[in-house]
Amino acid sequence: MDVEQVRGGPGRWWRHGPPWLRRWAGEEPGPRWPWRSTLLLTVFVLVGSNAAARMQEGERAGLDVFARVLLLVACGLLLWRQRHPVAVVFGTAVAAALYLGAGYPYGPVFFTVAVACFAAVVAGHRRAAWTALGLLCAVHLLVAYWLYRWLPPSGDRPASFGQEIVVTGWVVAIVAVAELARARREQWARERAERAQAARRRADEERLRIARELHDVLAHSLSVINVQAGVGLALLDSDPGQARTALTTIKSASKEALGEVRQVLDTLRTPGDAPRAPAPGLDRLPELVEQAARAGLTVDVEGEPPRLSPGTDLAAFRIVQEALTNVVRHSGSRHARVLLDREGGTLRLRIDDDGPATGEEAGGSGNGLAGMRERAAALGGTIEAGPRPDGGFRVLAVLPAKTTTGEGQ
Repeated sequence: MDVEQVRGGPGRWWRHGPPWLRRWAGEEPGPRWPWRSTLLLTVFVLVGSNAAARMQEGERAGLDVFARVLLLVACGLLLWRQRHPVAVVFGTAVAAALYLGAGYPYGPVFFTVAVACFAAVVAGHRRAAWTALGLLCAVHLLVAYWLYRWLPPSGDRPASFGQEIVVTGWVVAIVAVAELARARREQWARERAERAQAARRRADEERLRIARELHDVLAHSLSVINVQAGVGLALLDSDPGQARTALTTIKSASKEALGEVRQVLDTLRTPGDAPRAPAPGLDRLPELVEQAARAGLTVDVEGEPPRLSPGTDLAAFRIVQEALTNVVRHSGSRHARVLLDREGGTLRLRIDDDGPATGEEAGGSGNGLAGMRERAAALGGTIEAGPRPDGGFRVLAVLPAKTTTGEGQ
């Protein structure tokens, strides 16, 4: 018989074996089989029941074959307590009730019911656990105060009040420990779920941030490249000097775009490390104006760039960059105005063009405006974008002008 026949034979006997045997068989192990704890508990119950029989000799019936079978059945059922907790808790309760009704000595057999009840409650089957425990208590009361007249051993007397106190104490202890374990397990599950959700949220936010960065970098640079490529093609024969200037602009814009993309990718390869180059901010606004001029767009800037925290500075720069990119791509206007106005703790950015739109809205219709709104919302600011009453298009951003250096990007 080869290995495959052993693995795939009828009944798949290894499923009832230890986890390493199921892994050898090529199957994913389910809940672990509690072999060690069940074996230890079986030894404890058998030895303890023998000791209890000697201590209660003459008061209760002696242990015979049927008694030992009931003890082994009650202990053996515990092997399935993690897979079938409801069946196990009722099975152990029935075995213990039969043991009790046959007049055998009080002893560790009730530990099997306690362990099964504990496993059922922790697994979430509280009603089944309490029902099985209640049935066992009802059987105990019937045997102890009524049925004892007809059940072995002969001449038995009703249970004492002290014995009932002990039994009640055990029941309360089982309930308390099981409920405490269940509550703790549910708390751990909630904490794990919250940590997993927070990790997924951080990953989504990071992906969104990177997508915004790449969109802003590539959209702006490729728009400049596209315009200059058109100029170069149009003037290649008639004005080679101007075509050379356009090609020089394309080379400069592509080099800058590659540098910024490389910086974004470096943060992915080495998360947590400090970036090699500082993130862009409003101090690089003259570069944007120069790039826009190469694309044929004249930009007037009013106001001085204020000192801002890195996150706000980057968001403000990207918003202006995206707005100017949209003017180049979607507006027939060759003139735009950028207004920087800081009042107290608020920074107002206003980007205007005179239009008209060339086939699409001057503000763009893709991910650009959505990215600007997401950047502003992440800082607690707002973005308003739309056509102006006198024509053209306006983007108005209101951002909190924080100057703390601890704010992240």
